[in-house]
Amino acid sequence: MGKREAGEQIDEIRRKAGISWEDLAGRIGRPPVWTASAVLGSHPVPAAEAEILREALSLDPELVDALTRQPTRTADPAAAGDPTIYRFQELIQVYGPALKALIHEEFGDGIMSAINCSIDLRRAEHPGGDRVVLTIDGKFLPYDWVSAQG
Repeated sequence: MGKREAGEQIDEIRRKAGISWEDLAGRIGRPPVWTASAVLGSHPVPAAEAEILREALSLDPELVDALTRQPTRTADPAAAGDPTIYRFQELIQVYGPALKALIHEEFGDGIMSAINCSIDLRRAEHPGGDRVVLTIDGKFLPYDWVSAQG
């Protein structure tokens, strides 16, 4: 069984059990965004944390095994049509060039790491309708030329 298929099954078990991502994250001592991403197949879950998830959700060994395997991180073309995911892509299409320019102005030539980062999502009340507040805290990685010759 693949990680993504296992993740869908685990998510279904989680929802039927009435356990929120935040509660599950608290049980394993990880942030909710990381927990959801890992369970849905984008990160390997360390064995000790996978055992906690097994107990919390009464998971079969096959599902626990899938949680602990290294993922293949590729784009899912089917996900691009999901309205929520598409809006994130649209956000980057519209604001990506400006964010790139601002990062370069503030930090110099480099990138914000998507590997060494943390992401937090919270709800903020607003008179015009509640807001999604997303914070991405990524390490700056300067472009650097390093010779292969010592």
